[in-house]
Amino acid sequence: MTVKIDLHNHSCLSPCGSDDLTPALLAVEAMEQGIQILALTDHNSARNLPAFAEACELCEIFPLFGIEVNTIEDVHVLVLFAKLEDAMEFGSFIEFLLPPINNDPHLFGNQHIVNLEGEVTGKVEKLLISTSGISFNDVIEEGLSRDALVIPAHIDRSANSALSNLGFLPDLPYSALEAIRLPVASDTHGKTILTGSDAHYLQHVGRRACYLEMEELSYSGLKQALESGKVTYRR
Repeated sequence: MTVKIDLHNHSCLSPCGSDDLTPALLAVEAMEQGIQILALTDHNSARNLPAFAEACELCEIFPLFGIEVNTIEDVHVLVLFAKLEDAMEFGSFIEFLLPPINNDPHLFGNQHIVNLEGEVTGKVEKLLISTSGISFNDVIEEGLSRDALVIPAHIDRSANSALSNLGFLPDLPYSALEAIRLPVASDTHGKTILTGSDAHYLQHVGRRACYLEMEELSYSGLKQALESGKVTYRR
């Protein structure tokens, strides 16, 4: 079956994201666009994933619980979990590795933790767009050791990407790769290339969703589909 997926989205927890983009509104907008597998991937934190889990259940969307990790090299990597508790544990690990620099909302934006109704229940003090204390190679290894999907983000972007910051894409056992434009002018080592919305505002949700051929709508089915590489990018 053909499944519409979008594995890269932010919420009001990311300081560069809109305060209006709550986890619930992300799920509702994705549902209206027919997205069947959806990930929330805030920068270096998992704090809004519990509300996202509730929203996806109500919207009958298959959720992936993610974090967009910013490595020591300033490269962004999506780490995606099937289980909420595993993502929360990993998120705490990544937050611990962030430098002791506090967010200035006037400079960078708010870092709101919200509930299902979008009510602010707290905020993260550490600046979430800092580089964390983990290298590109180590976040790949760490994520895979925790049975997560590990996907270098927007590898063809001019900043915060493997190609721009490392100068090349190391040959590592990624679950897949994410690109903005296709084809990618680099050796991608035969990995499946996905497109993701990287939504920071509600109107961005679904803008670069893609389609996978899957045997079943499950985490194992997604893994198998990424290995087979049967992806299309039509809208």
